[in-house]
Amino acid sequence: MAIRLPTATRNAMADAMVDRVDAGAAAGTIEIRSGSQPASANDAATGTLLATVTLADPGFGAASSGAAALASAPRTATGAAAGTAGWFRAKDSDGNTAFDGSVTGSGGGGDLELNTTTISVGVDFEITSGTITIPAG
Repeated sequence: MAIRLPTATRNAMADAMVDRVDAGAAAGTIEIRSGSQPASANDAATGTLLATVTLADPGFGAASSGAAALASAPRTATGAAAGTAGWFRAKDSDGNTAFDGSVTGSGGGGDLELNTTTISVGVDFEITSGTITIPAG
């Protein structure tokens, strides 16, 4: 038999994940990186760091239906390096990793969606949405 989770449990799990972003004394960040994400969020970050985005504080809203959405989206950011965004790492303000996720263009279904995945130095782009979803099972 498969594990199945009720909505209240999924909401609690999503809230616990996104609360890790707010664990430091200030707002958390999202690092947008090129390439493929590591096999584990415990592994060192890979790819080029394309941009670091400071989040609202708190960084995500309360979960509903097992999903927590990025607060204050869209958010504008500026490219620090050139490349194609492939994944992100969310961190608290002390630099501790909270979780990793996928990046796609808007409508692409990534955990984090950007108006463009082509990042250029000194050029603004937008995070159009970000969602952490805990599956029902």
